[in-house]
Amino acid sequence: MLKVLHFYKTYYPDSFGGIEQVIFQLSEAGICHQIESTTLSLSTRGDIDNAHVGIHPAYYAATNFEVASTPFSVSAISKFKALAAQADIIHYHFPYPFMDLVHFISGVKKPTVVSYHSDIVKQKLALKIYSPLMNKFLSSVDCIVAASPNYVKTSPILQKYLPKVKVIPYGLDKKSYPVADEAHLERWRQQVGDRFFLFVGAFRYYKGLHILLEAIQHTDFPLVIIGAGPIEAELKQQAQDLGLKNIYFLGALEDADKAALLELCYSVVFPSHLRSEAFGITLLEGAMYGKPLISSEIGTGTTYINIDRETGVVVPPSDPQALCAAMTTLWQDPELAQRYGENATKRFLALFTSERMAESYIELYQQLINK
Repeated sequence: MLKVLHFYKTYYPDSFGGIEQVIFQLSEAGICHQIESTTLSLSTRGDIDNAHVGIHPAYYAATNFEVASTPFSVSAISKFKALAAQADIIHYHFPYPFMDLVHFISGVKKPTVVSYHSDIVKQKLALKIYSPLMNKFLSSVDCIVAASPNYVKTSPILQKYLPKVKVIPYGLDKKSYPVADEAHLERWRQQVGDRFFLFVGAFRYYKGLHILLEAIQHTDFPLVIIGAGPIEAELKQQAQDLGLKNIYFLGALEDADKAALLELCYSVVFPSHLRSEAFGITLLEGAMYGKPLISSEIGTGTTYINIDRETGVVVPPSDPQALCAAMTTLWQDPELAQRYGENATKRFLALFTSERMAESYIELYQQLINK
């Protein structure tokens, strides 16, 4: 049994972002390949040892303070040392500057993998201060994994480390999603109908929701929005100011409701307009459910999932008119929408299953151990 320690700043049940989803899928899928995964993250709930998420053990170190979205913890250092001593491979999830510090303080001598989830885009000043530590950290690890060839090409940081960069796309397992039962489907049909555009995600500055609201201003397209986040109040105000009638802000939902809405929706629309959106797990979910996709070209994984005029429509970023035109194209041509949806599923099954992701990582782990 190969033992892997995953380290990132947050994890279930404290946070449910795309990176946490990837760590979860990897940790669960590894079991049937004789990989035993343990996770370590920071938590405002305090120190917790050997809890379980799914079927893998999860450890939490108490957060002492936070600077520029980076939580710090004194107890994380000793916990990391103890868990790293039992592991065969250390699997880091970047970016998380405190993690780099812990790596050096602990004097890790095990094989190391970094999943490079995103460049640091917004915090330009913080990046200047952090750059020497970041470069030292990325130079010291054995392998850096990006989720799409698109991202490698457009990331100035990854371009510096090409000899040790490998591409392994994120993957999902549909079996880990609840099956949408008739009761859930009917309840949502009654509430939002059964032909609508769907957005799922956190309400963050780079998600482009303000562009999406502008795009539907002069249409009667039904738009269902699942999620919550820091800019929620201003988005609702914008919808009101634009006089949007056919829009449903549903908040954060249980998985069973989300599965029902993914099943029912006509198309998944994903208007992220900045590079902070490195991949787009929601697009993957849309593909998994056989939906035509709409996204923007931002030089990241979104256009590795969604191929223009094959699995959906790709538009320029920050362009509400182009976004509206893409939605109109799909809305007025159900046959085209269905064809794109079927192609999206084929692409998902070929490239983006959690089984495929796990197998690629396991192969990488074995190569590092053999070295």
